[in-house]
Amino acid sequence: MSTPSGPGHVRCEPGPGAIDGERRHLTDLAYRLLGSLAEAEDAVQDAYARWYAMPRGQRQGIESPGAWLTTVATRICLDLLGSARVRRERYVGTWVPEPLPDRTEWIGGPADPADRVTLDESVSMAFLVVLESMTPAERVVFILHDVFRYPFAEVAEIVGRTPAACRQLASSGRRRIAAARTPAVPATEQALLVREFKRAWEAKDIRALVGLLDPRATMTADGGGLVGAVLRPVEGGGRIARYLLHIADKAPGLTLLERTVNGRPGLVAQSAGVTVTVAAFDVTEGRIRRIWAVRNPEKLRPWTESGRG
Repeated sequence: MSTPSGPGHVRCEPGPGAIDGERRHLTDLAYRLLGSLAEAEDAVQDAYARWYAMPRGQRQGIESPGAWLTTVATRICLDLLGSARVRRERYVGTWVPEPLPDRTEWIGGPADPADRVTLDESVSMAFLVVLESMTPAERVVFILHDVFRYPFAEVAEIVGRTPAACRQLASSGRRRIAAARTPAVPATEQALLVREFKRAWEAKDIRALVGLLDPRATMTADGGGLVGAVLRPVEGGGRIARYLLHIADKAPGLTLLERTVNGRPGLVAQSAGVTVTVAAFDVTEGRIRRIWAVRNPEKLRPWTESGRG
């Protein structure tokens, strides 16, 4: 991570602008590693705090500040992943990764974290949910190598393992992704299905809802024990349709909005102009196969700030 300066040569410390320019990359990485924007922000901030806590001479001796920050942030995330597994075992209901809006749907200036998170297929809800099934080491190595394209030699240095061990971990992670992967569906096709789903729910048309849902569909809700939500996944298209109509009857004032959720077409439910649920969808063979409904208000901060109108 560092290279000593040669005789008579004093390395200049990069300016704050150059150092802060690494923030988007670090947030991109940390969010994929943790599945939580709040935790990603904290991890990145911790990495910066450690950078500025070093004596100036020590900072000047670091050849690549970006590589140093990446290594430190990744190791912080690896530690957090270990403790997160314990916390999520005690979580009320099912833990679902924190949903993100598209940057064009996030109100705020360029300093907003959403403007620093690149929304692509590697942050789709389906992808993040599979990442949750990996061990911390598998997840970190897989993300660094297969998503961010770091060579195994660099990955090994970052995580403190041999390149051979990292290859095995990445291969294991790849198998998990392949086992869960479904044929890719164009965003336009998913958007049409989500729109039909919205209309059917608003019309309380159970027949239409059942027709849009795969018979083997599952719906997972995340309330975190802070708001009402079903604690176990609802399985089967018919059961999901009936549950959705039950929700419609219990909350007649809800407004559904079509929004981009983690880079894919999804829905946002608002009550009195405040976002109360963000729903992500996975579509297979022309039907909705999976729904993730995030209701935990602690995970809806970007949406309560931006999800109006």
